[in-house]
Amino acid sequence: MSRPELQAPPEIYYGDTEAKKYTKNTRNQQIQADMTYRALELLNLPPEEPAFLLDIGCGSGLSGEILDEEGYIWAGVDDIAPSMLEVALEREVEGDLFLQDIGQGFGFRPGSFDGAISISVLQWLLNAETSHPTSSPPHRLTRFFTTLHAALRNPSRAVFQFYPSSDDQIQLITSIAQKAGFGGGIVVDYPNSNKAKKVFLCLFVGGGGQSQQIPKGLDGEVVEDGRVRYERRREKEPRKKDKKRKSVKYIAIVRYQLGLLRVASE
Repeated sequence: MSRPELQAPPEIYYGDTEAKKYTKNTRNQQIQADMTYRALELLNLPPEEPAFLLDIGCGSGLSGEILDEEGYIWAGVDDIAPSMLEVALEREVEGDLFLQDIGQGFGFRPGSFDGAISISVLQWLLNAETSHPTSSPPHRLTRFFTTLHAALRNPSRAVFQFYPSSDDQIQLITSIAQKAGFGGGIVVDYPNSNKAKKVFLCLFVGGGGQSQQIPKGLDGEVVEDGRVRYERRREKEPRKKDKKRKSVKYIAIVRYQLGLLRVASE
């Protein structure tokens, strides 16, 4: 089956029907949860401290639900797939939601976020929808990483789980991210499993930049259906759901509302 990003742009592929179908699929829910927990692990935020996170490509809010459970303040941006955001609004996730083509960059105030995560999104920037120069993957990736770097605090991290189709795509993404000022690199979990293998881009802002050590990928036991042992790992480290992280004057009133408007359902 052809990959979703090769079939149609996100606003077409994730229409009303597909957005609801995707969100209700229990396997999708579990995969999104697993990847979000792993992204938070790689983000390596100080325990029990408040943090304001950006969920890039938040979609219908599956990853946002995990951020809610973990007690983080968050804002979500979805790349021109309004049907997914409508589902997120219906599900009443707590994060502020923005509809924006991430390939055009972000307009957030400098230093707004303590970190960023992105699940299964980055590969959508690797396909040009038109022949215009601004639609080329290098141009869109440059705008994306440059403006994201500005929106993150120093020091901080951004973690992307994505599905590259080749080593050339990985090289393109990492080289452009580094030119934008990020340190870091690729983390591969379960590299020897065709089904469980997952690729993460772990980027650093400040704090030593290129000199920081890139986290190690996971390896070891994989359950029969090819899913990794994230659930069992979480059982050993129970989640805290009291949401005490939401303090410090409610993250300075959500960093003074970012100067942007929430997506409304009016």
